[in-house]
Amino acid sequence: MPVVNEEMRAYYDRRAPEYDEWWLAPDRWKGQERPGWTEEVAELLRAIEGLAPARTLDVACGTAFLTGHLPGEITALDQSAAMLEVARPRLPHARLVQGDAVPLPFSDGEFDRVFTGHFYGHLLEDERRAFLREVRRVARELVVVDSALREGIEAEVWQERETTDGARHRVYKRYFASDELAEELGGGGVLHGGRWFVAVASRSLHSPTDR
Repeated sequence: MPVVNEEMRAYYDRRAPEYDEWWLAPDRWKGQERPGWTEEVAELLRAIEGLAPARTLDVACGTAFLTGHLPGEITALDQSAAMLEVARPRLPHARLVQGDAVPLPFSDGEFDRVFTGHFYGHLLEDERRAFLREVRRVARELVVVDSALREGIEAEVWQERETTDGARHRVYKRYFASDELAEELGGGGVLHGGRWFVAVASRSLHSPTDR
């Protein structure tokens, strides 16, 4: 099964040249106020750097903005050639692979950890089930970084997003409370729980939708 849908694939492929602007822009982004954004990005990066070194697969690595902070032996996977083109010079010692998240093009138990940033929250229920099965097959641990649920934001929404070339795309998006995400993944430790981001590490790798 494709994960994610073709429209979302096209959206992120087009976003590659501008993707880091979302991370690096000051506390205001396209007219939206983001108080504390820059400081929290730094906190999130420190949490990622604090992980124990491991054979790590980064699924949907994008431009490798987060990937470069992962400790250990890194394999970076993305379906977008445009994203990997940006990521490649940033990851001189990593293995980069173009491919899908389901099925993952790797052997059983090939990694200690699967890491994924701002990917899990784009998966529909059946996609989440399939993805978690693949994660369990290739690794013992899953670390998920995603967007935090905050006041004025719905937990689950379809959004219309526009890239700088004027193309519009319909994107499915979830926002998480850190403890609820940990529970959804079967239990685990909260690495970061802030206004803008959550990060959870789980070794159980189960979801209520997969029981």
